[in-house]
Amino acid sequence: MKPLFFGKNILPGGLLAALLSGPATAGLDAPINGWRQGNPSAAHIQTVNYPAVTPGIDADTPESSQIRGRIRAHGKKTATLVVNGNAMPVRIDETGAFARPYSFGSGSNSVEVVSDGERLRAQFYQRANGQAESRLRILLSWDTDGTDLDLHVVTPRGQHAWYGQRAIDGGAIDIDVTTGYGPEIFASAAPEKGLYQIYVNYFGGHGGELTIARLAVISNEGTAHEKRQEFSFPMRFAGELVHVRSLVF
Repeated sequence: MKPLFFGKNILPGGLLAALLSGPATAGLDAPINGWRQGNPSAAHIQTVNYPAVTPGIDADTPESSQIRGRIRAHGKKTATLVVNGNAMPVRIDETGAFARPYSFGSGSNSVEVVSDGERLRAQFYQRANGQAESRLRILLSWDTDGTDLDLHVVTPRGQHAWYGQRAIDGGAIDIDVTTGYGPEIFASAAPEKGLYQIYVNYFGGHGGELTIARLAVISNEGTAHEKRQEFSFPMRFAGELVHVRSLVF
């Protein structure tokens, strides 16, 4: 448990089973192929329930910000979720169900869920409709269960986004994942110009095992000026802090 939040009124996230209460057939329930409007109320932040947090959908998550469905490969803990080229693990339950919020930008978007040769895919075009778009997205994931890595982003003006202050001016970290795999995503619709510093801290885990972290940095996503950088690096022990990258936006 992260002691910063002792005594705070932290609301629990929604339950996966309550949101996936349809027939047990494989497929993507959201998003679906085609055209759709964006949602101005779509947010970058999820509510948090300590000490065990996994990315999930709650009752306030708009349909336009949901990725959910079911795969046939029961018995696996995770599948690979690929959103607009950004690969990340997604947890699946014993029925093969999965769910995760995601803030999509306007324009063409693609979602794939892959597990043991099974592939679910959706391609859709989203009109902005007043929804803020992520012009800078930093995505952290890792390859071990029961471990807690933390994403830290320091902006050009010295603001620090981390699990203790997930929302800062112009950006936010969506959720603090304490139970393994991630992902944790920093997204900014209006990133300030200048130098960003990106750190990853190995907060803790069961036995402090070696874990391989993966960081993706995407700027101007979905535009002709999109740039993408991806890095993999080892995190060896609890307490380790790694300066992963300096980024000029």
